[in-house]
Amino acid sequence: MCVDYTDLNKACPKDSYPLPNINALVDSASGKLMEVSVDDMLVKTKEDGTLLSDLSEVLSTIRKYEMRLNPSKFTFAIEVGKFSGFMLTQRGIEANSDKCQAILDIFLITR
Repeated sequence: MCVDYTDLNKACPKDSYPLPNINALVDSASGKLMEVSVDDMLVKTKEDGTLLSDLSEVLSTIRKYEMRLNPSKFTFAIEVGKFSGFMLTQRGIEANSDKCQAILDIFLITR
């Protein structure tokens, strides 16, 4: 069965503030100082010696604009972490094993 939603899509207003392109966001996670996605912030550094100065710069900006952060969500100095559904490691961007397992579980249920 195929449903044509062309007319419905034409009738719906376009989102003025669409979500960022997740692929571009994750790809850029290997370059710039900080990445932000909806409710996640990732501060990264390529060299151990610059971590404190990088954090200082980010926290100064947060203070300047009077932003508030949730301390219970902070994690410091990790080598692997989740960001926008992907795992970021020193080796690069990897699939999130939780999401892979969910897909495998669905496959097993439908068999």
